[in-house]
Amino acid sequence: MAKVHFIGIGGSGLSAIARLLLERGDTVTGSDRTLSPFAVELQKAGARVYIGHHPRNLTGADYVVRSSAIPDDNPEVNAARLAKIPVYKRADFLGQLMADKTGIAVAGTHGKTTTTAMIAWVLTELQRDPSFIVGSTMKNLGVNAHAGQGNTFVIEADEYDRMFLGLKPRIEIVTSLEHDHPDCYPTFEDMFTAFESFVDLLPADGTLIVCADDSGAASLINQARKAGKAVVGYAIQGEMTIMSPTWIQARTLETNSLGGYRFQVLSNLSDANTSMTVDLQVPGEHNVRNALAALAVTELLGLSTQQAAEALANFSGTGRRFEIRGEANGVTVIDDYAHHPTEIRATLAAARARYPGRRIWAVWQPHTYSRTQTLFAEFSRAFKDADEVIVSEVYASREPLQEFTSAEIVSAMPHASARYIGTLKEISHYLIKQLKPGDVLLVLSAGDANQICTDVLTGLQER
Repeated sequence: MAKVHFIGIGGSGLSAIARLLLERGDTVTGSDRTLSPFAVELQKAGARVYIGHHPRNLTGADYVVRSSAIPDDNPEVNAARLAKIPVYKRADFLGQLMADKTGIAVAGTHGKTTTTAMIAWVLTELQRDPSFIVGSTMKNLGVNAHAGQGNTFVIEADEYDRMFLGLKPRIEIVTSLEHDHPDCYPTFEDMFTAFESFVDLLPADGTLIVCADDSGAASLINQARKAGKAVVGYAIQGEMTIMSPTWIQARTLETNSLGGYRFQVLSNLSDANTSMTVDLQVPGEHNVRNALAALAVTELLGLSTQQAAEALANFSGTGRRFEIRGEANGVTVIDDYAHHPTEIRATLAAARARYPGRRIWAVWQPHTYSRTQTLFAEFSRAFKDADEVIVSEVYASREPLQEFTSAEIVSAMPHASARYIGTLKEISHYLIKQLKPGDVLLVLSAGDANQICTDVLTGLQER
C-alpha cells in the first residue's frame, strides 16, 4: 500500500480520490488553506489533514497529487520535486485508477454531477458495487467516492484544465456542451475541440451517450459515428430530432407528488423495445434527461431497466444541487450550485414547477470575473422565473480582484425587481427582513454564498 499526499485535499475533486484510496487501504495525508467539510469527513475516515502548505507535510509520501488550483511555485510542489517524489495532477492519476475497470465517464457543461450520482446509485442498488467519484456528496450514500469491488468505475469527467483527457472510459456521457471556463477555454471552439478529444478516447468497442436535446453535445454525434463508435441519443420527445439510430426518449411528462416528474420511457437499445414509467423526486426537466442517461447506461450493461427505474425513484440528489436546507416561518430555503446562465434558468424553472404560486427569491453570487464578463448578456436574461433577484459581488475564486462589479449586470437586467447588494452579510440581513411565509429562497452559488442559507434560517427562527 502507498502513502499519498494531496495538495488541496479539501476540494471536491481531490477529496473524492483521497476517500477512494483510503477505502482501498492506502495511507492518505493532505493539506489545504482551510478545513473544508470534505476535509473534515476525510479526517473522520482516517486521513491526516494539515492546515497550510509546508514541505514537512510530505514526510514519507510515495507520491503527490495536486489540485489544478495549486500553482507550480507551491512550497509542497517544490519540495516534492527536489525530493524526486512524483507529482501528479488529477488527469494523470485518475486514468491509472480506472485502468482495470469498465470506465463510465460523465462529461458536460451542466448536469454531470447529478448524472454521475444517478448512475452510481443505480449500480449500487442493483448490487454491482461500483467504484465512483462524484463532484458532490450523494445524499443517499453520504459520500462522494467509493472503492467498489465491482467491475465498473463511474466518474464525473471534469473538463476544467482538460482533466477528462486523462481518463480511460469505455462508456462516455455528454450531457451538454456550452461555452464555460473562459479562463481555460477562451472561445467555445477551444472547448469544443477538447470535447472532441474526449470522444476520441473511446476504444473501438466504446459507446458515446449524448443528450440530443442539447445542440452542442449533439454536434459530437457525427464525429463519433464517422470514427465507428456506437452512439446512443437521449432526449425529451418533441424538443429535438434524435440524430442517432439508437435512442432512449422521455414522453408525457407531468409533475408528481414527489416534487419531480413522472414520465414514460421508450428505448430501442435492446432487441425488445423498452417501455416503462419513471417517477423522480429530484425536480426539473433537466433531471429527466439526466435519468435517461442513467437508464441508457443500465441497458448497455445488460441490467434490469425496471429495477433501475425503481432505484431512480429513490434517488434524493446530491449536496448543493437543489438542496433544501430547511424551512423557517413558512420560508423554504434551497442551496444550489448553479453558476452558469443555463444552470440558473433550469434551476429556477424547476423551482417554479415544484412551487407553483409561491414567491421565488433568487440570490446569485457570480463565480469568477472571466465567466461573469464573458457571459454577461446571458446572465442578465437568466432570471425570468424569479420574482425577486439579488446579486452579490463576484466571487473571484482563483482569479485576482478586478475593478469590474456585478452591479453592472444588475443594471443591464430587464427584470422588474433585481437589486445589487454587495456583501453576503448585507444580503442575509435584507432577506431576514423581507421574506414572508410561503416564499421560496434559492441561493445560487459555486462560491461561499451558501452561508446565506444558514444565516437566513437562523435569523428567521429568531425573528
